[in-house]
Amino acid sequence: MLSYTVYSEAGGVGKTSLTANLAVAHARGGLKPLVVPLDPQDGDFSRLMGIDDNRADSSADNLVRHMVNSPKGPFEDLIRTAEGVDIVPEHNMLADLSGHLSREQDKAEDLGDAYNIYAQLQRVLRDAGVGDTYDVLICDPPATESDHLYNSIYATRNLVIPVEPSWKGQASVEGLADLATNFAEQLNIDLGVLGAIPNGVKNTSDQREMLEEIQFPTPEVIGDRTSLMEGCWKQQCSAFRYVREFRSRRRDYEIETLAQFDRLARFLETEGGVEAPSPPEPGALEEPA
Repeated sequence: MLSYTVYSEAGGVGKTSLTANLAVAHARGGLKPLVVPLDPQDGDFSRLMGIDDNRADSSADNLVRHMVNSPKGPFEDLIRTAEGVDIVPEHNMLADLSGHLSREQDKAEDLGDAYNIYAQLQRVLRDAGVGDTYDVLICDPPATESDHLYNSIYATRNLVIPVEPSWKGQASVEGLADLATNFAEQLNIDLGVLGAIPNGVKNTSDQREMLEEIQFPTPEVIGDRTSLMEGCWKQQCSAFRYVREFRSRRRDYEIETLAQFDRLARFLETEGGVEAPSPPEPGALEEPA
């Protein structure tokens, strides 16, 4: 199974939009992806994909309950599907994830048991047989160092980094490399970076210089697509669906952006040793099966 966390220390780099479009691109190739977003903010993955209707329902079962061994039902009942992608929707309980995990750790230590706060998402996914059911696992944590991020990294062991096309963005990538190294050493895990994805690039001379300094593979460089991505948030869908259903006319540069998402998915699949059984022509807009 291919598994990775989409993360950048810098906010506003299109992390969640990238996650959504990569997940849909994996599904377009005939693979079965599962996305586990862990952002406690309202403008999150579940909102983008139109499945955030239960996030404020305190009686609803949710991922946090499963992570602290208090589920109300099986893990499979949490899952919603949008555009061929299975998703575990975010819930407001994520805002106090650290507190819930800390209390569980205290209880375990009182009983003399070992408890790894950062391994709880991995445990939930393992016990639910996610590795046997899905071809791709993607986590989308908030853009801050937190237990949400650490659980995502521990579960996936790989990072995909959206990059802001500026020297500030380059600094955040360098900081993330240090963070990843330190975290891997702390937990004694192997952690890889599958690729960095420059996003919102306007092809200025400074940006071109910055892109040459990125130390990770950069399989695609995505241009400034503010209008397209804002339209996706408005209609609560991926860029593939937005261009197919909500654009009155096709724009060549947007079709090329869709092709980039398809090519990125194929690149990541290759890096993870996964082969899409029926990859479409990059950017093709036919309704996927």
